[in-house]
Amino acid sequence: MPELPEVETVRRGLATWVVGRTIAGVDVGHPRAVRRHPAGPADFAAALTGRTVLAACRRGKYLWLPLDSGDALIGHLGMSGQMLLRPESAADEIHLRIRFRFTDDGPELRFVDQRTFGGLAVSPGGATLPGEISHIALDPLDPSFVDDEFVAALRRRRTEVKRALLDQTLVSGVGNIYADEALWRARLHGARPTSSLTRPAASGLLSHVREVLTEAICAGGTSFDSLYVNVNGESGYFDRSLGVYGRESEPCLRCGAPIRREHFMNRSSYSCPRCQRRPRRRLSPSIKDK
Repeated sequence: MPELPEVETVRRGLATWVVGRTIAGVDVGHPRAVRRHPAGPADFAAALTGRTVLAACRRGKYLWLPLDSGDALIGHLGMSGQMLLRPESAADEIHLRIRFRFTDDGPELRFVDQRTFGGLAVSPGGATLPGEISHIALDPLDPSFVDDEFVAALRRRRTEVKRALLDQTLVSGVGNIYADEALWRARLHGARPTSSLTRPAASGLLSHVREVLTEAICAGGTSFDSLYVNVNGESGYFDRSLGVYGRESEPCLRCGAPIRREHFMNRSSYSCPRCQRRPRRRLSPSIKDK
């Protein structure tokens, strides 16, 4: 699933190619693509037609386009969603779900989604911040993000550190790939209890998270297949810089130990068994007393 760097790359493309343009018409080709818009496809199209896009914004893994009506077009890419700029003459993509035409006769915006896990909706009055995503925490690259508050909140949690990084109510935008990369750089195993982190260790982890996200954005995100591309259809290339994710049995770039893969929340976690020691399981009091 696209994480912050991939979504930010798409946002920047929309800011360049869509902001300031007026929507002439909207064609919804698959109702599932607007399932999060309760009033249905016809209302979705009517609410957007004639509206001008004022900006392109992001909160975590969500995008939204503020409109001159005070509403917002809000979207999530899901597993395979793509926002593509295409000439009107270009053939329709096989999995084209929504088409946006503009009054300037410039490139169309097409929402293409093979697996239909993503979707778009209109958020009434959501231009500043859609209510649907107001519960999502800020991400580490947001200018309003407060490091000390995050560090304190992280250390108060009673969970494992990787689970905490994936909690979008604590910090947004970090998914499986970039959590593994940041933990590897910080030399922490994902199963490390958050309550055991010292303040310097938690601050260091945050620095590595921010560092990884920034580098990935500069590389246009990570593309393991053709499902993630930017608005021009180009793949990201941060996969060439991955230190641990997807590198099972390959040597650690730091110490040479073979990278291990472990099951984690119906997905995989990658780590170095030497640089990232798995924490010892604490015995329960009842077992200790025996």
